[in-house]
Amino acid sequence: MFEGTYTALVTPFRNGQVDDKAFAELIERQIAAGIEGIVPVGTTGESPTLNMAEHARVIELAVQIARKRTKVLAGTGSNSTAEAIELSTGAQKAKADALLLVAPYYNKPSPEGMFQHFRAVARETDLPIMLYSVPGRCAVEITVETVGRLAKECPTIRSIKEAGGKPERVDAIRAVVPPDFEILSGDDALTVEFMKRGAVGVVSVASNLIPAEVKALVDAARRKDWKAAAELDRKYAAVFRDLFVESNPGPVKAAMAAKGWLAEELRLPLVPITEANRNRLMATLRQAGLN
Repeated sequence: MFEGTYTALVTPFRNGQVDDKAFAELIERQIAAGIEGIVPVGTTGESPTLNMAEHARVIELAVQIARKRTKVLAGTGSNSTAEAIELSTGAQKAKADALLLVAPYYNKPSPEGMFQHFRAVARETDLPIMLYSVPGRCAVEITVETVGRLAKECPTIRSIKEAGGKPERVDAIRAVVPPDFEILSGDDALTVEFMKRGAVGVVSVASNLIPAEVKALVDAARRKDWKAAAELDRKYAAVFRDLFVESNPGPVKAAMAAKGWLAEELRLPLVPITEANRNRLMATLRQAGLN
């Protein structure tokens, strides 16, 4: 279902509004590179600063532009269960292919609260669901036990994007879920290590910038050509690192703006990266032959 490379799309803005043209061009570059799927309005898409109408519209745009040429995995998570249900049912009406549901952030639910949150959303939509555990953003992790319960009790919960920086979580999750439950890396820098342990792909930030290169790395790992995967991983390791030199998506938007693909515009409280970090990032991109 979710094996391969998925791009956590940035949301381009221009003069405070979503830049439809830049968004369409971004999606077309992803399709041309053969990416398995796109993820509109996840963390990288600045979902916390889009209002509900904008959020729904970006998902609708992604579906319309993709035209079934690649999967659309709609980011519909929230720290409000009712809001996550509203976004998720809206994404189903918009004909998204699947949902990405981030752990409820800020309010720090217990494992039981977390379980009930995801189960409530799953009961309201027929779409396949990928959980998203990112404790660095949410201040709470989806526990291994909770993942196992959800996989057992909610047939549409089919996958998890694991972004906690712990490769050993792949082993722990694999031990409590069915064989067809899929784990994807949520960190470009750990993709190869995760896939060696049984993950089946990545939800990537770097592929906004280098979709073909990230896909080549993942495809090599899917073939278990670990030598080729490691070579690509080494080649782009500094890029993967420096795309997080400040809070995502500031660095990747800076890199994309340098190519003329979008305006370097973020929504407060995010701001463009500092000049020192911009210089560092641009030097890294030059060294990797990317600008």
